[in-house]
Amino acid sequence: MNNIVVTNDDGIDAPGIKALQKAIACATVAVIDSRGLVIAPLEHHSGCGHQVTTHKPIRYQARSPLEYAIEGTPTDCTRLALAHFCPNATAVISGINAGGNLGVDVYISGTVAAVREAAIHGVRGIAISQYIKKGMAINWNLSAKLTTLVLEDLLQRPIKPGTFWNVNLPHLTAEAAPPAMIFCPPSTQPLPLKYHQEGDYFSYAGEYGKRERDPGTDVDVCFSDNIAVTQLHIY
Repeated sequence: MNNIVVTNDDGIDAPGIKALQKAIACATVAVIDSRGLVIAPLEHHSGCGHQVTTHKPIRYQARSPLEYAIEGTPTDCTRLALAHFCPNATAVISGINAGGNLGVDVYISGTVAAVREAAIHGVRGIAISQYIKKGMAINWNLSAKLTTLVLEDLLQRPIKPGTFWNVNLPHLTAEAAPPAMIFCPPSTQPLPLKYHQEGDYFSYAGEYGKRERDPGTDVDVCFSDNIAVTQLHIY
């Protein structure tokens, strides 16, 4: 049976989860299936945090024996995977998210919540996000290559119970030097609080790339064109 569960919060048809499957297939570590068992939301759930569905049934679609679309949140996907679809899972890998999940973002991120839930159940969790520089398109092939390097390290690295990995890939140009993989603490700086008001409506207008970046934290590492890896605790 497959031992890797793949999920995300951008939806099962998002390009990021396809890039993650490609990265897993290229990794030279002992994974049983070349892609991983995919259990991901049917629709986009970015920013949903650790929301779970308990007040109504959760419908699923079996697209293949190794791919399931869930009408629920990323955390629902992990819970269903561990309870039903893949109870012998050794790792849950979430991503590749289109956008960074740095510092305090982890409290609102569905991508990160999926692997936090895995860690709660004693299963290794790795969340991977692709930071986006304003005005630049994502090179998903490069994201996959960087993710392969990350997985080859983290899937074999010992991890303390009650912890999980949060990884943020830098947004690089084709000419950029290969990034370093840097283990670092998460930033504790808040996201920008800036809103635009029009009539009775407020629209968020904070600029992600202008957030505070304390030296040596994940925000600073990623914004400096390196791979930021943080080890987070479930409590």
